[in-house]
Amino acid sequence: MISWKNFDELSSYKKLEALKGAADIKTALAGEAGGDRVAAYCAPMAAGLVFNYAARPVNDEILAVLGELAGEAQLTEKFAALYNGEVINTGEKRLVLHHLTRGQLGDDVIADGVNKRDFYLTQQKRIAAFVEKVYSGEIANEAGEKFTTVVQIGIGGSDLGPRAMYLALENWARKNGCFNMEARFISNVDPDDASGVLSGIDVAHSIFILVSKSGTTLETLTNESFVKDALKNADLNPARHMIAVTSETSPLAKSSDYLDAFFMDDYIGGRYSSCSAVGGAVLSLAFGPEVFARFLNGMAEQDAMAKNPDLLQNADMLDALIGVYENNVMEWHMTAVLPYSQALSRFPAHLQQLDMESNGKSVNRFGQPISYKTGPVIFGEPGTNGQHSFYQLLHQGTNIIPLQFIGFRHNQMENDVVIEGTTSQQKLSANVAAQIMAFACGKDDDNPNKYFAGGRPSSIIVGDRLTPEVLGALLAHYENKVMFQGFIWNLNSFDQEGVQLGKVLAKKVLARDTDGALKAYSDLLGI
Repeated sequence: MISWKNFDELSSYKKLEALKGAADIKTALAGEAGGDRVAAYCAPMAAGLVFNYAARPVNDEILAVLGELAGEAQLTEKFAALYNGEVINTGEKRLVLHHLTRGQLGDDVIADGVNKRDFYLTQQKRIAAFVEKVYSGEIANEAGEKFTTVVQIGIGGSDLGPRAMYLALENWARKNGCFNMEARFISNVDPDDASGVLSGIDVAHSIFILVSKSGTTLETLTNESFVKDALKNADLNPARHMIAVTSETSPLAKSSDYLDAFFMDDYIGGRYSSCSAVGGAVLSLAFGPEVFARFLNGMAEQDAMAKNPDLLQNADMLDALIGVYENNVMEWHMTAVLPYSQALSRFPAHLQQLDMESNGKSVNRFGQPISYKTGPVIFGEPGTNGQHSFYQLLHQGTNIIPLQFIGFRHNQMENDVVIEGTTSQQKLSANVAAQIMAFACGKDDDNPNKYFAGGRPSSIIVGDRLTPEVLGALLAHYENKVMFQGFIWNLNSFDQEGVQLGKVLAKKVLARDTDGALKAYSDLLGI
């Protein structure tokens, strides 16, 4: 029987508090014993990845209590309840089924009178068939010419995830002969966004994907109108250039304004939708359905590993639990995600939405106020760029901020140059290793400006090279980490009411239904 309790009601929470600061990473990583710790504090991941947590503030005693917490919070059982189709999204009374888009983890899930795994597979097959028609020229523009560019129109999860995944695989696809169409993205309702994209493409050879689950998203529909105007001004029929990704019940589903429509449903939140038709259409058009399938396979393999009740073999759960210890016991309330891969340049931005929209809550899953900290602030940039930006604060600032590095042994393009005896990739990797140790161990110096206290925690996920499978495993890892943390904090990680209030007030402003300060701010902005 599953029991949903607040985190501070669990006996293991009290045990963790008693162990605050019991693990000194500065000491633990020093000398030969430090090498042994790095070798021992590893957990396997899918697609050949390894999660190394040797520089996190834990020891065997703390890990044992974290294992107790995992059992007391019933993390394995709650995950099983989710993928077997229980109503986990209590706020909206919905199932949570993004895992089902990439694999069958448990029982058949029947909802809305259909098998949901079959539903998601059908959409993937429909997208693949559509893509092949675009590649062959069977679906083409009015002149019978092939499309060369795909443009996604969406905001939030309809943009951040798919954009990050596209950028992550763009160079890999070029190198491996599966770069089929350039992808561009329009998200911001700022007209400069759409204008900038449209001015840089050949609209006559572009196909546009409108992504809106409800078919009523204001920013997305506004940008659709922008695009339609551009097509009409070029004497092109918008209906010959547009497809929709939406729900079966939305006004876009059976509209003659689109070449075709591919479906999502209410059981997949926007920030979890890169593995659905939201990411499937644009990534399949850009790189081919086979590449998208490989991405899903990486996610499915990682999801299967997240079922493992052995904490030390379950990287997703382990990362989540250590993060809870850092946030709630050590009182470090921010996390920096630092991928040492330019391909992952927008990955931290996607994780920012994934984590902060999911676990940025101050009431539990029953709507009751909670008295402990929940989701951390997430930020990040790729290395080594970040080293010349905000690492100063990370090293010597007054806030201790846990760090999550991502690194690879080889680059995607397999192209490099040797300077002063080492390649660029070796220099990049050397920076990762050096930063981990510099953060952890610091440096003594009589000059206070050159003194580094150390004790700054980090983990690293290491892989051979960023491929579709590896990218899928990475994304699933972070999705599952956020899920497990939400379970521990007794949150509903799958609604986002905090997004709604501003939208409601914006509609009042546009309707000129304002007074007081709201009217004054509207006047200030010239509305």
